[in-house]
Amino acid sequence: MAKAGARSGLLFSGSDWDFRTLSQCYDAIEAVAIEDLHLDVYPVQMEIISSEQMLDAYSSVGMPLMYRHWSFGKHFLYQELLYRKAGRGLAYELVINSNPCIVYLMEENTMALQALVTAHAALGHNHFFKNNYLFRQWTDAASILGYLDFAKNFIASCEERHGLAQVEAILDAAHALMEQGVFRYRRPPKLSSERQDQGARERFEYQERSYNDLWRTLPPSVDAKGGRVDDSAAERKSALNLPEENLLYFLEKNSPALEP
Repeated sequence: MAKAGARSGLLFSGSDWDFRTLSQCYDAIEAVAIEDLHLDVYPVQMEIISSEQMLDAYSSVGMPLMYRHWSFGKHFLYQELLYRKAGRGLAYELVINSNPCIVYLMEENTMALQALVTAHAALGHNHFFKNNYLFRQWTDAASILGYLDFAKNFIASCEERHGLAQVEAILDAAHALMEQGVFRYRRPPKLSSERQDQGARERFEYQERSYNDLWRTLPPSVDAKGGRVDDSAAERKSALNLPEENLLYFLEKNSPALEP
């Protein structure tokens, strides 16, 4: 079919595909994306996967590497049940914000669908990942795969050192707060230790210059309901860098109960 399509000037004809046809289509689509549309993309790594592998990717948040946790198996069985009972379809493709950009194509796709999702995911999503303001601010495509490999091995070593039960308890708690474990806004740059010390000295000097013993004789402040204002609450919020939208990060840095 590919030969017949080549003689007619088409990239392919019919619904069947093979790897040579996929490669020819990708080269043609990439030429349009780069030369005509001037897209700026990561190198592409395309892989063909089965429906079961796609379901497995669903269960592990789409990542090619992941630590072990019972919830992934639970999600897999749930997604598989929906799929087998025709309660849902599967994505034609899955694309990962990494460098190289990994694109999974379903082996059940027709050749027309393979061409469509190649343009959509391998070039379109790829360009978005590399150039979107928030993705550039919060993600590091070059290191995500290495970090996932580190996390998988680190949790495995923790299971050997501390036992499966303790690691599972921590992961269960972390998964419960997973949706509140992201940074949504740009944070100010963290001050160096020298700059923090300088700021503390400046605040102390200002307090010494502005100190007046008469303030000690004034009655305590009250809020709108007539209750006494607790200045220590504002000091605690400042010391804990509140407000903080990333609850996992906040607990990691400030929890009095978590062991190292």
